[in-house]
Amino acid sequence: MNFRIIDNGVAAPKGFRANGCRKGKYGVGIVYSEKECTGAGTFTTNKVVAHPVVISREILRKNRDRLRCIVVNSGNANCFTKHGYEDGIKMIRKTAELLNIPEDSILIASTGVIGRRMPMDIILSGIEETCRKLKRESNNYNFATSILTTDRFPKTLALEFEVNNKKVRIGGTGKGAGMIAPNMLHATMLSFITTDLKIDPEDLKVILQGAVDETFNNTVVDGDTSTNDTVFILANGESGVRYEECPELFKEALHYICRELAKMIVMDGEGSTRIMEVTVKGCASKEDAIKASKSVVRSLLVKTALYGANPNWGRIAAAVGYSGAEMDMKVMDIAISDYRREVYLVKDGDPVDEEGEELKIAREIMKNKMVKIVVDLKMGEYENTAYGCDLGHEYVTLNSQYTT
Repeated sequence: MNFRIIDNGVAAPKGFRANGCRKGKYGVGIVYSEKECTGAGTFTTNKVVAHPVVISREILRKNRDRLRCIVVNSGNANCFTKHGYEDGIKMIRKTAELLNIPEDSILIASTGVIGRRMPMDIILSGIEETCRKLKRESNNYNFATSILTTDRFPKTLALEFEVNNKKVRIGGTGKGAGMIAPNMLHATMLSFITTDLKIDPEDLKVILQGAVDETFNNTVVDGDTSTNDTVFILANGESGVRYEECPELFKEALHYICRELAKMIVMDGEGSTRIMEVTVKGCASKEDAIKASKSVVRSLLVKTALYGANPNWGRIAAAVGYSGAEMDMKVMDIAISDYRREVYLVKDGDPVDEEGEELKIAREIMKNKMVKIVVDLKMGEYENTAYGCDLGHEYVTLNSQYTT
């Protein structure tokens, strides 16, 4: 890596602060920049869309270079309610008043139960408390925990690299455990990224979309796309370094942040005990590679096999087969590994002996927390990697009792 890992997540870059609070099952978190920022966002493609997504899209269409703040509430999705748009605007107005910043410089996001009106007395009180905290100190942990719902742990990361003897920082904090199958062209899966690099908003938009496509859009926990999926990035330029001085390094750092946050979200999948990293290579097109790899991580039969540490390669083959990717089962390879050992379950279209040593090794590999699956279709030069998790009893228990 050309950068080093540091602490403080979204509060790590120069000029940014973050804090948050919880009030029972509800939480409020705020990320704030002392200087105006350029910004970009990607959002859910679900046609049932939450009010904060609608509002933030409108703000980014009008203002991408004078942004100051992100406000997030947890416990209520602010989706499919009569007063949701009005309530989202109230969140913005209260924050603008307390931080003395323009209303159109504030982006918002929400996560939680769909179809119930937000308890605005609690949310506005949470904004007041968080703004008071924010003026005293910055606390990334408070922010990271304030936005959680069914998550088991906060997800946060920051990086630092040098350009011409100047330090550039980029930090990220996310949440998500269920309803994860993002498809953000333009758990709920929420991620917030900050950097002190100076960058044009159009460049930032293009680079963020590329990073999201390669990372968050390649994660699947349960195959459900949330109404609220959002990724925001703010850049305030406080490092004194311009994007043009380090384009490839910044892209690499942003991809790393997004990929690691995406993996944390999969690791925290509701009821999950194992992660699978699925690479499908040798594809005739990039589209085929994406379809095939995501088909495997989305397959309920593959997920349950992973939960049981059962190397049932037939389920992997079937998932690739119905994905729509061009393939020939007579030449494909299927291998699994744990980064120390690799074993082929299918080689050149021939399956291993069901009583052979390979399946014994495969069973041991599948007991690990991280299992790597590689499928080679031998049809071309394209590949894609997707991330998923297993599916066990706890997922069913949790979601049978959770009001969507």
